[in-house]
Amino acid sequence: MPRTYSISELSRELDVTPRAIRFYEEQGMLHPQRRGQERIYAPRDRVALTLILRGKRLGFSLAECRELIELYDPSEGNRTQLHSFLAKIQARRAQLEQQLLDIQAMQIELDTAEERCHSALADTAQNNHNKNAHGVPEDG
Repeated sequence: MPRTYSISELSRELDVTPRAIRFYEEQGMLHPQRRGQERIYAPRDRVALTLILRGKRLGFSLAECRELIELYDPSEGNRTQLHSFLAKIQARRAQLEQQLLDIQAMQIELDTAEERCHSALADTAQNNHNKNAHGVPEDG
């Protein structure tokens, strides 16, 4: 008989709250059996939860995680799932590379704006100093 897990066992083992596990169940991503009020999770649920948590860490949406879970098929060596996962990884990497370029461009714009502010402050200070040197009151 395959190993089963309680919600507290999965929670401890995968460092996720029982509330999060119940949320993923409500989203149709986990399918525990019931023994009275107790949820009994199969190894497939453990794999699905592991995929969800890994996907979240990688920035995948729940919909993307759901797609990967639906492709889980150990009888085929999970080849389709693995190919799909690789495609999602490549897409996520491209997205992150674009975000990095966007961040670098924004940093350049911030540097330019900061330099302009410092220059304007220096000009203002110099103008105030020149006015004071010519006997013009500071507040006038």
